[in-house]
Amino acid sequence: MAQSGPSHALLDAVRSGASGPELQEIDLPTRFRAAFTRKDEVGIFEGQTDKDVRRSLHVGEVEMPELAPDECVVAVMSAAINFNTVWSAIFEPVPTFAFLEKFGRQGWYGARHDLPYHILGSDGSGVVVRTGSGVKSWKVGDKVVLSPSYVDEEDHGSYDDGMMSESQLAWGFETNFGSLGEYCIVKANQLIRKPAHLTWEEAGSNTLCAATAYRMLVGSHGARMKQGDVVLIWGATGGLGSFATQLVKNGGGIPVAVVSSEEKAEIVRSQGCEHIINRNDLELGEQGLRHPKAGRMLGEAIRRLVGEDPGIVFEYLGRETFGASVYVAKRGGKIVTCGSSTGYRHEYDNRFLWMRLKSIIGSHGFNYHEAVEINRLIGLGMIHPTLSTVFPLDEAGDATRAVQTNQHIGKVAVLCGATGEGQGVDDPALRERIGEEKLNLYRR
Repeated sequence: MAQSGPSHALLDAVRSGASGPELQEIDLPTRFRAAFTRKDEVGIFEGQTDKDVRRSLHVGEVEMPELAPDECVVAVMSAAINFNTVWSAIFEPVPTFAFLEKFGRQGWYGARHDLPYHILGSDGSGVVVRTGSGVKSWKVGDKVVLSPSYVDEEDHGSYDDGMMSESQLAWGFETNFGSLGEYCIVKANQLIRKPAHLTWEEAGSNTLCAATAYRMLVGSHGARMKQGDVVLIWGATGGLGSFATQLVKNGGGIPVAVVSSEEKAEIVRSQGCEHIINRNDLELGEQGLRHPKAGRMLGEAIRRLVGEDPGIVFEYLGRETFGASVYVAKRGGKIVTCGSSTGYRHEYDNRFLWMRLKSIIGSHGFNYHEAVEINRLIGLGMIHPTLSTVFPLDEAGDATRAVQTNQHIGKVAVLCGATGEGQGVDDPALRERIGEEKLNLYRR
């Protein structure tokens, strides 16, 4: 529901499509609604098996922070849930307030972030409503999506690769003022032009996972996939896997998707992936993919499908799958990993790594260029959103719970400033050419 009153005049103007000069004339509110965790609740899950994020994630009013010269205020139309939101809300592996305290020691820019509450969210879309005095390339009224890579442009490491900067942070996880609110604060080098054919919720659900997959597979810092490469993709309908499957197919590779149900198999099949393994068909018993013969059985299944071992393994599940990933990669193959959602401590037989000259590539996040490049592909209609479910801001806890308990496929969005689904499309002709079936594949 749209809200009225002086504090919501600016948000109402954004919703109605007001121009940049018109938005500039309306006062910025001093408070706004957002989803946040509280510092005084760190430890509430101690000794508990089910750490239900609906207990720790609150929605209420927060203060609008002071704007730095290199920053912008964005009226957030839609945000998305990522696993870092879950980690923040269960205060693991460390409470994110530790990140905010560390950031707070870096002068007043950082001190603004060290608060007794943490506004979460690392993906979003919206409209720029204020720019700092040092912002050159963006103006009030610009429609944008948000990159969560928070990089200090004065750090020399960022000029080689933004992710090699020692000061690089994950916005909305290691910083405050994330996307799960009516407004957020971002550096200008986090802004990317919104793909014109997408709705707010579609556009705001892509960047973190899609750009992470892009760096892992396509960018110069990852596996550098080439045409014809066989790529094994774990969790092919998850947030990361759903984009990896598209990138491999779009780039001339041969995706082999691992899924856990026939329903998920049908989704990746509709994305053009011909080679699919239902992990339940491997009959590994209670040990699952940690079974001593899991790698051999998986390798045999892959060779039956494509006739050879994968040159690249797209790995983010971690403990449960890593041993099998190292085993099945071909001689000289690459295991590229960006996470460990099933556990950080991995076990694998090192003989299969060194004796067959394989390599493990660690990949974390993405730089600004990579985020822009993947959104260019999305804007051209070559890569599509994988949005499955949309929640209102008041139900941000339920949205995060859905991701926490893996009761989702693809991406989960949260409407913040948008009053309903389907808003924000500026290029209906391109949308029609692409087709609603492709854009809504994960919402069937």
